[in-house]
Amino acid sequence: MSLKIRIDDSAPPYEQVRAQISEQARSGALPVGYRLPTVRGLAQTLGLAANTVAKAYRALEADGVIETRGRNGTVIAAAGSAAQREAASAAQAFAERVKRLGLTEDEALAAVRDALRATYRD
Repeated sequence: MSLKIRIDDSAPPYEQVRAQISEQARSGALPVGYRLPTVRGLAQTLGLAANTVAKAYRALEADGVIETRGRNGTVIAAAGSAAQREAASAAQAFAERVKRLGLTEDEALAAVRDALRATYRD
């Protein structure tokens, strides 16, 4: 098992790095604790600027997908814990907002389904 990233012209490079690492972590292709290459190392391998990879790593860390452990490197985080907490928090904020807007539960769920379809279609 190893990190596999392919960069093309379909989206900004940092987003491709972020999305591919996230998917590989979610699918188990990269297990919890798997040590990722350094920012500079991955940038060199992919032919990208170090700032591009650093931006992807920052987004992945904010999403709870990876953890930076100082001198011990950057690793895949425990499956979902931080991501699940963030999703639950976002869901709670959404529920409060749609209630204030006067939407029904069915209308709110339809809005979520539409947003998810649009997001995962990309």
